[in-house]
Amino acid sequence: IFPVEGEKPAPMAASAPVDADAAILAPFTSDAASWKGRHVVSVQQFDSAESLALPIAIARECGEAVEATGGTELLKGKVLANVFYEPSTRTSCSFAAAMVRMGGGVVPVTGSTSSVAKGETLSDTIRTMACYCDAVVLRHPATGAALEAAAASPVPVLNAGDGTGEHPTQALLDLFTIVSERKADSPDGLTVTMLGDLKHGRTVHSLARLLSLFKVRLNFVAPPGLEMPAYVTDAVTAAGVEVAQSAGLCDELLAATDVLYVTRVQKERFATPEAAAAAKGSYTVDSAVMDKLRPSAVVMHPLPRVDEIAKEVDSDPRAAYFRQMRYGLFMRMALLRLLLLGA
Repeated sequence: IFPVEGEKPAPMAASAPVDADAAILAPFTSDAASWKGRHVVSVQQFDSAESLALPIAIARECGEAVEATGGTELLKGKVLANVFYEPSTRTSCSFAAAMVRMGGGVVPVTGSTSSVAKGETLSDTIRTMACYCDAVVLRHPATGAALEAAAASPVPVLNAGDGTGEHPTQALLDLFTIVSERKADSPDGLTVTMLGDLKHGRTVHSLARLLSLFKVRLNFVAPPGLEMPAYVTDAVTAAGVEVAQSAGLCDELLAATDVLYVTRVQKERFATPEAAAAAKGSYTVDSAVMDKLRPSAVVMHPLPRVDEIAKEVDSDPRAAYFRQMRYGLFMRMALLRLLLLGA
């Protein structure tokens, strides 16, 4: 689980006081200036569809700038710390690219190259990076690590995934992908089917809760034992969202699906290799599955994939998972711009 050459990150310190947590998790508003200096650690910070309109609008602006001139110089002189205690390709590189495309610099940090191998605590690492950088992106194997880091940091912290907990910036880019692919202002009226390892998938945990702010229908399809956690299901149903759960795909479900969000079996989260192997290959989205989807459907995946989407699907115009990464660059540019400039 830990990419630190056999060593784990040092134990997390005691939790931040409840009132400090409440301040960090306070809802975002549509006022760009109010975002400056804040942290993005949880989708709980978004409590209305209106609060999501601002990052989506700015992500569109960022995308237009990249496509037109390669980027901007808005963050010239700013430095981002990319602190990753778990492996990453897309999240790490997209944040780095987002910073560079706005004129800023990036300091990469991994567990194997930092003092975490010597026993340094997470909060001390974050305070250290805040001395050098203007914002910190953190991926950590422990659920709740991002909130601890935010409580210790004088500069904005962005949660790039904390264990099996949340991945809020992925959820934001996923939402941006959905509205962009559907050429809509919101996902209202859509049926979104989430397929795969929903127990361990922090991306689906965050996306489901974010989508609960809209008028959508959610289908959760997972192998036995890998169902969506009850706290997520309870939260979205409490928000008034219609939820259906199933252990398998059926023709009727596929025909009603507007967005098919596929996840891999996260073998690194299982207690034993045998348990992971038993779940592997539970579902495969192939041409036969695609034939049952609507012509307007969108197929997404946070990647990396293993065998849950056949490569033959890549050429289907409904396969949006590589475009999804491009949308992710634009959304992360928007978030950095909002947190560092408030504009």
